[in-house]
Amino acid sequence: MHLDRLTQYFSAIGGEFWLRGGWAIDFLLGEITRPHEDLDLVTWVQYRESLERALVEAEYERMPVSDRQTDFRKGNVEIQFLYLTRSSDGNIIPNGLPEWVWKANSLPLKHFTLNGISAFVLSPNQLLEEKEVYEQIGRKVRSKDIESKKILTRIIEEG
Repeated sequence: MHLDRLTQYFSAIGGEFWLRGGWAIDFLLGEITRPHEDLDLVTWVQYRESLERALVEAEYERMPVSDRQTDFRKGNVEIQFLYLTRSSDGNIIPNGLPEWVWKANSLPLKHFTLNGISAFVLSPNQLLEEKEVYEQIGRKVRSKDIESKKILTRIIEEG
C-alpha cells in the first residue's frame, strides 16, 4: 500500500496528509472492503516541493497533473496528491480552485488504523461531498462511487 513509506517521508519534511477515496473509507471502517487501484491523498501545497523531491529520490515516477494535483507511480502503485491551500478569507480550498470551498472540519487530526498502519482521514462529510462534486462536474458515476456514497451516508448517520 506504500502508506508506511509515505508516513516516513512526511515525518521527514514535517508535514501531514489525509487519505481520501476508497482507502479513506476502509480506514474509517477498519477493514478492507474492496481492491484498490490507487492511493488518493490530500496535503497542504507548502509540502509539494519537498514531497515531490522525496518521492522522486525514492524512485517514484512523477506525473504532474495541475496546480491542484501531482500523480506518482512506482511499479503497479499509483498515488495521487491533491494540494490544499487557504483562500484569502481563510477557507480551505484545493490549490488553484477557489470555487470549491471545503468544509471547515474536513481535515480532522484523528488517526485511524488499518492492518497496523495509522493515518489521518478526510472527514466522512468531506468524502461524501467530494463524490457529489465530481458527479456535478460530469465525472461518470461508477458502481464503486454509488457504494461509497451509501457507506459514507451510513457512517455520517451513525455519527
